[in-house]
Amino acid sequence: MKQLLEFIAKSLVDNPQKVKIHVCEGKKTTLYEIEIDKNDIGKIIGKDGSTLEAINTLLSVSSVKNNRKSVLEIID
Repeated sequence: MKQLLEFIAKSLVDNPQKVKIHVCEGKKTTLYEIEIDKNDIGKIIGKDGSTLEAINTLLSVSSVKNNRKSVLEIID
């Protein structure tokens, strides 16, 4: 999942070299932190949050399969 998030984020932003994905796993929750350039935050969020919602949907589908909860945070 980390590689998929990294691929999606790098495809959307203007500065793909600044994209970093951090993963913190708990007992039933996985936290994904996307670190990007401040100028690229809008591209990850999308109009009215539609892009971010789509990324969260992918995480949800993956986490249900593994019986876990996934949380996504954007760090600038």
